[in-house]
Amino acid sequence: MAEIEIYSATLCPFAHRSRLTLLEKGVPFKLIEIDLQNKPANFLEISPYGKVPVLKHGDRCVWESAIVNEYLNDVFPEPPLLPQDPIQRAQARIWINFADTRLFAATGQLLYGRDSQPRTAILKELTEHLRFMEYEGLRKISARGPYWLGAELSLVDLTFYPWFEQLSVLEQFRDFQMPSGLDRLQQWQDVLAQRESVRSIAKSPELYLEHYGRLAYASRN
Repeated sequence: MAEIEIYSATLCPFAHRSRLTLLEKGVPFKLIEIDLQNKPANFLEISPYGKVPVLKHGDRCVWESAIVNEYLNDVFPEPPLLPQDPIQRAQARIWINFADTRLFAATGQLLYGRDSQPRTAILKELTEHLRFMEYEGLRKISARGPYWLGAELSLVDLTFYPWFEQLSVLEQFRDFQMPSGLDRLQQWQDVLAQRESVRSIAKSPELYLEHYGRLAYASRN
């Protein structure tokens, strides 16, 4: 089978998801790290959006992390990372969409926005998203197991987890505080943090803080 290559950036949460998916699938791959502040001259030939991750499988490329991960699940079906039941699969996709359009979107605006919306409003929105995840997600649909959809790991878990690894950045640079009472969310995070795939590519809070600090400094100069 053709070699898998993944174009990634070490601290990009979206590339993080796809690296986790490859590891959980046990698929050998070649990792190509991209400096997003100094991209190779030919990078747009590989990634038309100029972003990571990009998966190269043979002579074909797939981009956008949610699509990359579903592609990997289709091409490498074991272990399955989406339910077979159509309604459960739809629910999984709803939560993956929530992660992208709500949680990560608000986070990006908080970190990189140009003050078009007051920070207090975005912090409130982010808190509401986390409470929604606790009460409408984990407490309702994962009662039968430790993972988002219950007993088995899924792409939903791998989609959300990288956000929590970067929490120190929000706390240090944007005065964010995790809401109280999110016990189920904390339990879920602790379970994910112990998986071999997660531990094998985990980065320290200090590395995230150093990286974001450099970006923030560069944007001011």
